[in-house]
Amino acid sequence: MEKVGVIGGGTMGAGIAEVCAKSGSEVIVVETKQEFADAAKARIEKSIGRGVKAGKLSQEDADAALARVTVTLKLEDLADRDLVIEAAPEVESIKTDIFAKLDTIVKPSGILATNTSSIPVIKMAQATNRPGQVVGVHFFNPVPIMPLVEVISALTTEEEAATAVYDYVKNTLGKTAVRAGDRAGFIVNALLIPYLTSAVRMLESGYATKEDIDAAMKGGAGYPMGPLTLIDTVGLDITLNAAQSLYDEFAEPHYAPPALLRRMVEAGRLGKKSGKGFYDYS
Repeated sequence: MEKVGVIGGGTMGAGIAEVCAKSGSEVIVVETKQEFADAAKARIEKSIGRGVKAGKLSQEDADAALARVTVTLKLEDLADRDLVIEAAPEVESIKTDIFAKLDTIVKPSGILATNTSSIPVIKMAQATNRPGQVVGVHFFNPVPIMPLVEVISALTTEEEAATAVYDYVKNTLGKTAVRAGDRAGFIVNALLIPYLTSAVRMLESGYATKEDIDAAMKGGAGYPMGPLTLIDTVGLDITLNAAQSLYDEFAEPHYAPPALLRRMVEAGRLGKKSGKGFYDYS
């Protein structure tokens, strides 16, 4: 995996590009507009700079990592990549369109991976003529700090491809890699999302205040942050999409997105990134 491509230079894509570059891979990040490309480059530079200030990275290593990152607007630049990781918005139609295009561009031996948090990997695999080379590789935010990566095999994924990605994540990137089957939510979100939506329903019913819900789970269950603060951190829109994907997959009531969560997303209250969610960050 000496040559890696990343689709999308947002928070997740930039983080993935950073950890791959710091681990020695030559990375190309693809964005759709020049302003997004400039923002992606600045995002990576800022994050690596924080590592230097914190003493986690030498200036020499930081400069070397940045030199291994190229940001482009052309998908065609990914033709020679060993691994391409898609980190586009969590919308199935966007992702499947990207995979269909990548299939015609990336060399036949190249592995195509999706960073989806909840959409079944088979959806992306079936958009290509190389379903055996399509793998799920779910990083967690913030990527440079969070140790876990879920590696997901669809029904069509060849074991050789999944093992290659698992080994790269574990041995090259130094992450904690876990294997999971291709069911919506994989391991973490399949367990986490019902917990988060239950907290929203509790708030919605007036059973307890948001402050007391969060304080109870921090003090009583030992969580580093309460569920409503966590939703604000992840993004209400991301949580809603994940809950909807789980409900679409299993049609079980506890996966259904709460009405309050939908209304807040429709109102533009997406959490920390918009300045307001369950709490006010303005």
